[in-house]
Amino acid sequence: MALSVCRAHPFSGRRPLILPQNPSFPVSCLPSTVNAFSSQHGRFSSQKLNWGKRVLDSRRGTSGTFSLVVRSLQDNEEKSNGLSGGGKVNGGEKVDVLVLGSGGREHSLCYGLRRSATCGKVFCAPGNAGILLSGDAECLHDLDITNSVAVAEFCKKNNIGLTVVGPEGPLVAGMVDDLMGEGIPTFGPSQSAAVLEGSKSFMKSLCDKYDIPTAKYAVFTDADKAKEYIKDQGVPIVVKADGLAAGKGVVVALTLGEALEAVDSMLTDGIFGSAGGLLVVEEFLDGEEVSFFAVVDGENAVPLVSAQDHKRVGDGDTGPNTGGMGAYSPAPALTPELEKMVMDTIVLPTVKGMAKEGTKFVGVLYAGIIIEKKNGLPKLLEYNVRFGDPECQVLMMRLESDLVQLLLAACRGQLKGVELQWSDDVALVVVMASKGYPGDYQKGTLISNLEAAEQRSSKVKLFHAGTALDPEKNIVAVGGRVLGVTASGKDIVEAQKQAYEVADQIEWKEGFYRRDIGWRAVERHRQLV
Repeated sequence: MALSVCRAHPFSGRRPLILPQNPSFPVSCLPSTVNAFSSQHGRFSSQKLNWGKRVLDSRRGTSGTFSLVVRSLQDNEEKSNGLSGGGKVNGGEKVDVLVLGSGGREHSLCYGLRRSATCGKVFCAPGNAGILLSGDAECLHDLDITNSVAVAEFCKKNNIGLTVVGPEGPLVAGMVDDLMGEGIPTFGPSQSAAVLEGSKSFMKSLCDKYDIPTAKYAVFTDADKAKEYIKDQGVPIVVKADGLAAGKGVVVALTLGEALEAVDSMLTDGIFGSAGGLLVVEEFLDGEEVSFFAVVDGENAVPLVSAQDHKRVGDGDTGPNTGGMGAYSPAPALTPELEKMVMDTIVLPTVKGMAKEGTKFVGVLYAGIIIEKKNGLPKLLEYNVRFGDPECQVLMMRLESDLVQLLLAACRGQLKGVELQWSDDVALVVVMASKGYPGDYQKGTLISNLEAAEQRSSKVKLFHAGTALDPEKNIVAVGGRVLGVTASGKDIVEAQKQAYEVADQIEWKEGFYRRDIGWRAVERHRQLV
């Protein structure tokens, strides 16, 4: 059956998206996903020619010697060479860091950075109430992270040695290009490389060209043709908005009615705006989903430990998809053999493929992987181009290497041979969300007893996502996902117990959380025991 012909959507904003340089690359239609991050970039706009090449050249051409040692957090004696910013550490220089973002991912990154031996000051823009009160970073509430001019000026004025871009929006909008163009070391992909997340059809085209295992799919801009295709394929089936939709643009339709409704809501009703102007319809793959992360320097990739999240809002993995209601690490479903297979057949071909297309990827590749039930083999569901949320929370609880050095090594193309140190403990995070999420929810609701709850266990850390301070300095909820109660333990049972004991002490009548985070891993653990 002939599919609808895709017409490229013009990108509104300060500059067009930079596509891979190889004209043979089968790029599908790309929607405008950068509108929310495209204002106030005036004086950089005249410097956009050859951005992709210039940014990559600037990464390769970093001056000075950089002797890479990804240090243990306990190793405070070694010097760090070629770093800038901050005070001295035995003759080396500590690095002052700026983190862009305001969610739980950014809070956990601040926590991980602050624990690094070579880290100086940590700033977070705009941050949130928990980041501020915990002392994990100095929050810059007035710094507009959609304004690359303002961010660059702050970095220069404060001698920032590393900027870490947390959310996908500024990445897809080109924040890394702007800051790198101003000589500011910045961790994250260029705008042209961030299209791996910014357009699911682009990612699928890359898989086609480089034989990366993924689900069979078709792309549509016409609702009637999409419906015809769905009826022909049958259900269950997966309907995805092509662009960024805050983790909510995926519908796993178990009935024909659900699938057709998803097509209408995205293409006809436009619930995701331009992000839903193009649909990717995929075959349903039956199996267990896991999250696989790798830090990439354009040519080399260093795998992180595995994690598994819970996307559905309700216990038993029921209800609509969310941005994530909890996670744990490691993921028992991803054996060492499968991890190697994911690296060899999915991650490394992606890194090499992007390089061949003239758009090297530097940053975090977050691969959503499904291990198919029918054959036990991994396939790629989709890519994100930043740390996951809430997976980042459990990764930062387990990381024992120096995060500052790791991210700088990626920026400088020096990841070859790097090995990371991780705690043997299991980590688990329970997300506390506002009632009504992922739909409408009330804002400004009071949360109390947080400090006393966290003090119940030395193995628990509260990462804030959607919190703020009201005029009386009380902590209030201002988002859908609000808190991440993150615990570590000798096994999954202990980590789960620690997290729920603390979550149960938090007083928030307008909040809710799942009671079964980690249930698959707990079942596996009990079978082994």
